[in-house]
Amino acid sequence: MRRDDRTVPQDDRLLFEPVAAEHVDDLFELHSDPALWEHYPEGRHDDVQQTGALVEAGMADWQRDGLGYWVVRSASTREVLGIGGVAKKLPGFWNLYYRFGSAHQGRGYATETARLAVAAAEEADAGAPVVASLLHHNEASRRVVEKLGFHLIQTGPDRADPSATRCRYADRRLDVPTLDRLLAGGR
Repeated sequence: MRRDDRTVPQDDRLLFEPVAAEHVDDLFELHSDPALWEHYPEGRHDDVQQTGALVEAGMADWQRDGLGYWVVRSASTREVLGIGGVAKKLPGFWNLYYRFGSAHQGRGYATETARLAVAAAEEADAGAPVVASLLHHNEASRRVVEKLGFHLIQTGPDRADPSATRCRYADRRLDVPTLDRLLAGGR
């Protein structure tokens, strides 16, 4: 796995590891927890193979781009708290993602992880915007991107559930051609 240690931050309370095959069971526990998917039940993993595919894609991101999603652990206990980071899911755009277990929410982990991820993306490819796609009724995720200073760039029906509103935020204002390219290729 290609890895640049500058893209793997560490601090006093959190440890970050590039997503790897050894994380499948922990990430399945996280991604199959119904409490974490109340805002988007269709995204919940009901088969460990779904999580395996997520991990494989994450490992490919690290191999291709030298950056991807991290498994986030407690620095004191080494317990897996969640997952987060950025990955290039569309050419020229970083996708910001974070998900933390119910017992670990409300402690600022998502905001801290997202802030470090945006900084890593800036270091890896400053020209590529960081974009977060979330459902309008997912207030906790919306608060995270707003704390980061992201701009709401578009709202519209979700492709999987047209009755739900999907919001797209970015770390910078996007010109019309860039926004069109993003909307043509993403969720």
